[in-house]
Amino acid sequence: MNIYLTGHRGMVGGAIARQLAARGAEVITRSHVELDLTEQAAVRDFMQSERPDVVILAAARVGGIHANNTYPADFIYDNLMIEANVIHQAHAADVQRLLFLGSSCIYPRLAPQPMAEDALLTGTLEPTNEPYAIAKIAGIKLCESYNRQHGRDYRSVMPTNLYGPGDNFHPDNSHVLPALIRRFHEAARDGAPEVVVWGTGTPRREFLHVDDMAAASLFVLDLPKDKYDAHTLPMLSHINVGSGTEISILKLAQIVARVTGFQGRIATDPTKPDGTMRKLMDGSRLTAMGWQAEIGLEDGVAGIYRWFLDNKETIRA
Repeated sequence: MNIYLTGHRGMVGGAIARQLAARGAEVITRSHVELDLTEQAAVRDFMQSERPDVVILAAARVGGIHANNTYPADFIYDNLMIEANVIHQAHAADVQRLLFLGSSCIYPRLAPQPMAEDALLTGTLEPTNEPYAIAKIAGIKLCESYNRQHGRDYRSVMPTNLYGPGDNFHPDNSHVLPALIRRFHEAARDGAPEVVVWGTGTPRREFLHVDDMAAASLFVLDLPKDKYDAHTLPMLSHINVGSGTEISILKLAQIVARVTGFQGRIATDPTKPDGTMRKLMDGSRLTAMGWQAEIGLEDGVAGIYRWFLDNKETIRA
């Protein structure tokens, strides 16, 4: 059996690639230079030539709030094209099994907490990333539509906030955890007396190590169809993937301080925005299927800090 893995150079795709390699799986990959997934004819020719047995769709155009606000047309177009081309051409090449990776941003801005799968399409999306979220929702619905019309077994998983090797550690433009790691590392290195955390420090977030996400993805992909179908509905088939725990930003900063050896004071700046006060995934559906996260947050932060130290000269900064 061979598996075509898209997005293998990204953080999540890279973690899936490592776990597939550990299994001894036959994995097909192509870089963006080798295969532009937004080009329909190129994807068609590739699928018809390679005829993979399984497709894992981890490729996406991603970015933070600034990028989503600045390039909304690029985000919706590129992601829609990637999903439509890969999913349709997989079907055309008679690929029966496919896994699509989405995002927790598919849920309404004011979704009840924790966010369950059935919150999808029940309210208004967060405006700053609405184009990206709509594209990811479309990916779910593409999978469901090919399942309903053509009897395919195309599944979707939606991760919470991820961190791990390959992350972006820019102190201003990255997500909160890698940004804190870099800022506390530099403060400890320079002997700074204080690190200021934006906002009040009270918002709570859920974090999942990318290796756990990769394990969950392959777990869902490997589930017998009758077991997957027993926990899903034809038009509500996506699966949340989370750690099941949440932590305040201030407590997260305290963990990062311990891991990086920062000895100074941690201050908050209430004049800066807090953002959403709580964003937790309801992972009970996946738990009922038999999977749960294994990497604790403090151990995970320690591991990614070691990775940061080993790679800080070459990672995005």
